[in-house]
Amino acid sequence: MILIFPLIEISKSRCVEIVHGAPGTEHTYSVDPVNMAILWRGENAKTIHIIDKDGAAEGRIVNEDIIKQIVESVDIPVQVSGGLRTYDEIQRVLNLGVYRIILSTAAIENPEIVEAFVKEFGTRKIAISIVTENGKVVTHGGSNRTEVAPIELAQRMAEIGVSRIVYGERKNGIIGTAISFDTLTDLAKITGIRITARGGVWNYKDLTRMQELEKFGVDSIIMSRPLYENCFPCQSLWRLNEKELTDLGPTRRI
Repeated sequence: MILIFPLIEISKSRCVEIVHGAPGTEHTYSVDPVNMAILWRGENAKTIHIIDKDGAAEGRIVNEDIIKQIVESVDIPVQVSGGLRTYDEIQRVLNLGVYRIILSTAAIENPEIVEAFVKEFGTRKIAISIVTENGKVVTHGGSNRTEVAPIELAQRMAEIGVSRIVYGERKNGIIGTAISFDTLTDLAKITGIRITARGGVWNYKDLTRMQELEKFGVDSIIMSRPLYENCFPCQSLWRLNEKELTDLGPTRRI
């Protein structure tokens, strides 16, 4: 079964997205990233993906304290991206208890950092995010377009020992609205690297189609809006349960 990563994007210490609950449940769904992590864990998430959007913009980790609180508040692995471009930053974030960090710009600009990191900490602790626009890799949060094709970058990363790629496609300034299933398949088959898709799934039918790629090595997906907007049948049951709660803590499953 393909693994789903609920995505929590942090900007100015708040969640970028908030769960769209049933009418009358406005009190339930907090803009606090820590509470959101607890909610997703309560709904049986097995892992969480965090993007420090402020960090991505500034080129350094910004929401360090919040990330630490999230790690300490849930009993599942947490992976983090955003602003991780130096060895010291990477080490500092891992010291928070984060399971895995995701690098993007560094893979293009400083591949030697990626190689050194893989050698010191092992392949499970690092993944490379490849985001494309019009078939070419973009960096610096999408503001810089390269002439590098995603397969080319993925092969470079495979050669230095990277074992996981997070792949997404940017369109009209937005990542995740759609994704090429053929590209996902090619990335997995050609490189032998495990692939996490970022977006491209909006309903159960899409999820079933993504599940068919697991045999090639596409084994997980990061989701944002579809989860926050209750696009899956089981979520109506969760919302009913949460409607009766004043504190989401009791929904946490340990």
